[in-house]
Amino acid sequence: MLATLDDPYTRFLTPSEFTKLARYDMSGIGINFKEVSNEDGVTKLKVLGIILGGPAHSAGVKQGDEILSVNGKSVEGMTSSDVASLIQGPKETFVSLEVKHGDCGDTQNVIIERQQVVRTPVFYRLEKDENGNEDMGYIRLKEFNALARRDLTTAMRRLKDAGASHLVLDLRDNPGGLVQAGIEIAKLFLEGGNTVTYTVGRDLDLQKSIIAESPALITMPLMVAAALHDNCRAILVGERTFGKGLIQSVYELDDGSAVVVTVGKYVTPSHVDIDGNGIEPDFHNRPGLVEAKQTLSQCRVPAENL
Repeated sequence: MLATLDDPYTRFLTPSEFTKLARYDMSGIGINFKEVSNEDGVTKLKVLGIILGGPAHSAGVKQGDEILSVNGKSVEGMTSSDVASLIQGPKETFVSLEVKHGDCGDTQNVIIERQQVVRTPVFYRLEKDENGNEDMGYIRLKEFNALARRDLTTAMRRLKDAGASHLVLDLRDNPGGLVQAGIEIAKLFLEGGNTVTYTVGRDLDLQKSIIAESPALITMPLMVAAALHDNCRAILVGERTFGKGLIQSVYELDDGSAVVVTVGKYVTPSHVDIDGNGIEPDFHNRPGLVEAKQTLSQCRVPAENL
């Protein structure tokens, strides 16, 4: 039946395959969660997936629960990436979550033992340009996990304090991770009002743009690269990327299996569909600083992104 959709990424998962997918857990306590808006436009943090027998499940957290606070700190107005950072901690330490069971259920405070450690995905160093004059910051981002935005922000500030005038953000071999982490990272480099990405799909809730809300501090790899490039904040160096910019939802079935369905796609700020096409870099080899600046000076931001 799924084959009739003519979509190679829409697929059926057996119970064992779905369990492995659910274990892509950046919280350290066995849950996946994200912002969900209700009919009144109120955004809540909802638990969308939970590992049966995991730390959170064993403590009483249920799928569909709303997260209200972490260690007594309200999460109102916070992103899922920020909340994941609060939940993270060393193995065999404890975190307190206040959750609300369902839309009209009871509120419960649960104490959960962390069982894994998410290591920093950021490596950075200070370099000289090709002439040995200007200091440049090099940052390698290995994946978009719950610590990515926090640790990248720290690296950027330290490099700036050390005298870096420009940054090289290395996303090679980055497997991806949390979509929200990619969006938040792109916002670090963009001016307020710049478009990070567009989402399109048959569902009207997917027909929207995601913009940066605040001045720049100085998703996915494709999402971040396209956002910085199309807003004239960076040049792209390397090889043409493989294009996969789909939005997918996972629907768990009663027997423990699941169906992964494509519901939309991400489009760059310049309205380029990268799915199946990828992104063509400006340079295949790293250019000199003068050439890079000249290329950026000729860049023009799409009118709707201004």
